[in-house]
Amino acid sequence: MVERQPRVIVIGAGIAGVTTGVMLKRAGFDDFRIIEKAPRVGGVWEWNRYPGIACDVPSQIYQFSFNPNPRWSRVFAGGEEIREYIEDTATSCGLDPHISLGLQVESAQYQDGRWRVRTSDGAEDWCDFLVAATGLLHHPLVPDFPGRESFTGQVVHSARWDPSIETAGKRIAIIGNGSTGVQLLSALRDSAAGVTLYSRHPQWVIKAPTHLKQNPMLSKLLGAPVIAPAAYKAGLFASGILADVTLNPTWRRRAVQKLARFQLRQVRDEVLRETLRPDYEPLCKRQVISGSYHHAVQQPDVTVLRQGVRGFTPDGLIGEDGVERSADLVILATGFKTHNYMRPMELVGRDGVTIDDAWADGPRAYRMSAIPKFPNLFTVLGPNSPTGSISLQYTSELTARWIVQWLERWAAGEYQTVEVTERATDEFNDAVREAMPDTVWATGCNSWYFTEGGSIDLWPFTRRTMRAMLSKPEPEHFEFTH
Repeated sequence: MVERQPRVIVIGAGIAGVTTGVMLKRAGFDDFRIIEKAPRVGGVWEWNRYPGIACDVPSQIYQFSFNPNPRWSRVFAGGEEIREYIEDTATSCGLDPHISLGLQVESAQYQDGRWRVRTSDGAEDWCDFLVAATGLLHHPLVPDFPGRESFTGQVVHSARWDPSIETAGKRIAIIGNGSTGVQLLSALRDSAAGVTLYSRHPQWVIKAPTHLKQNPMLSKLLGAPVIAPAAYKAGLFASGILADVTLNPTWRRRAVQKLARFQLRQVRDEVLRETLRPDYEPLCKRQVISGSYHHAVQQPDVTVLRQGVRGFTPDGLIGEDGVERSADLVILATGFKTHNYMRPMELVGRDGVTIDDAWADGPRAYRMSAIPKFPNLFTVLGPNSPTGSISLQYTSELTARWIVQWLERWAAGEYQTVEVTERATDEFNDAVREAMPDTVWATGCNSWYFTEGGSIDLWPFTRRTMRAMLSKPEPEHFEFTH
């Protein structure tokens, strides 16, 4: 039984925020608020609504353990279906009364053992614990191309897609060829007058049945009470295989890399094939999955350029080869400022230390979840989260349950504030650096996983190690006030 109720504010209503809310409710903590800057619940799946968006892992792996969904329409679910699933989860788990939508947290300051939080509507709130569940992919990276103001067509970033944009019959230029660029090209090619893909750094693309519908009989089977838990465990097992592929230079990794190289041979034209061939090992970057890309790029109305963009003209774009190519619509599939996390929020911890001060050399945390000099603040899917190996839902649930254990100790009167030590944080980050060279992400490519300080912001350990690190708090790694 809860002896005293902590006031908790959670920032973000995506996967991490919804998971945190559910775990708080289950533990009997009901005095919490989830603040979301978007108009709807969903996180990355609310901000990213471009044509063709879909999950790049099978839907049965991409779900909460406490709300399994046997009724996915496709093996790789589309973005809006995933967003609706997250929103439905929040509603069915009783989170709606706790969620404030359309509000941005502009500042959070630690004062006298509590956090003062100010939102974009000018209001102020206070809490005993602040949980940052802000995610990664919501700050668009928009290159400052010269001449953009002179362009007479439309320009849109993929993460700020305007549903009123007409794409049929348009000459479309896509800048960037990660998962977003690949999905956009495949989705828009049929109706566009032509698509030009500016692919400065080609990526390996592995073919998978991304448009395959889920069999209704399978949905019925997965909905059976006995089968659902087993299916979830099977998904975790599959996730473990992916972790092994990325973390260890084993035969599994070599097999997947060989598959990627073999599938590139489906491109018959030798010149185009070499244009598409990356100069690094498969899996080094976030792996791109598509069932239609290799076919789409071979169509006569598609042009793939192995170059970037110098700038805009009134009628289109000038490539790095100096050639101007016309376009009616330019889509910036240029990614995100992936290491911003809570920023641009003004976050001030103990003794006036800001998050920019603490992270001057790049994001740094203790086991993805706590930051020195920021008492009673926790992060879910914070620095070093396994965005390239382990289920994000599983990681969020594990971290949220770990946070709840801290709240239970606070409720029992064991402490007033808790803060991770510099030593424990250094030890964890040293272990990350030591483990990273064996991973596929350190095999020689420049990816969005790298921070400005040159470190790789990922989880280089197994799921078992994560579970051991976050199964229960280790008080010796923290400092307390009473």
